[in-house]
Amino acid sequence: MARKVLTVGPFQSNCYVLADESAREAAVIDPGDEAEEILRVAGDFKVKLILLTHGHLDHVTAARGVKEATGAPILIHRQDRPLYEGLRGQFASALRMFGVFLGAGHDPSPPDGFLEEGGEVAFGRHRLRVIHTPGHTQGSVSLLGEGVLFSGDTLFCQGIGRTDLGGGDLDQELESIRTRLYTLDPATVVCPGHGPGTTIGDEKADNPFTRE
Repeated sequence: MARKVLTVGPFQSNCYVLADESAREAAVIDPGDEAEEILRVAGDFKVKLILLTHGHLDHVTAARGVKEATGAPILIHRQDRPLYEGLRGQFASALRMFGVFLGAGHDPSPPDGFLEEGGEVAFGRHRLRVIHTPGHTQGSVSLLGEGVLFSGDTLFCQGIGRTDLGGGDLDQELESIRTRLYTLDPATVVCPGHGPGTTIGDEKADNPFTRE
């Protein structure tokens, strides 16, 4: 499974374009901004899936643009649907809380389906398994496939996602990480929603936020 990472938008979010080169199919994880650049990177691959690890604006803003260009379905955990559908309000909050003006925002394209714990999504010959990891938001998910984990804003290199926004819960997030992610193979590569990659083994050993 080939993958490319783009760092997009004012919050410097990681968007991942995954590709099956033989089938010429792709999946996009967390199109947070810059739809045109995401589409450029996808090139002539057919985008089959738009996967959202959670509903925050810096991970979903370009989902509408990518869908309109490709027709790919947008999938998110159902518990984050209200957050995702409140995108206009998130734009207003970003200005109020962070001083970041992103325009008036827009109404997102409705989700086409939902990511469920233990479920799988597929493009080409590749599959990703859904792991529900609530804490950063109630509908946060991580996506596991072929030795790599796309952790959204749940687990970072030497960090974890903030839990002081609406729907966040620190104890819940730590439990998600310890019981659902740290039980994976230590060699699993972690591709987070922000910042550099890491591995499950390195974070289990050294992440200062998750030590008992």
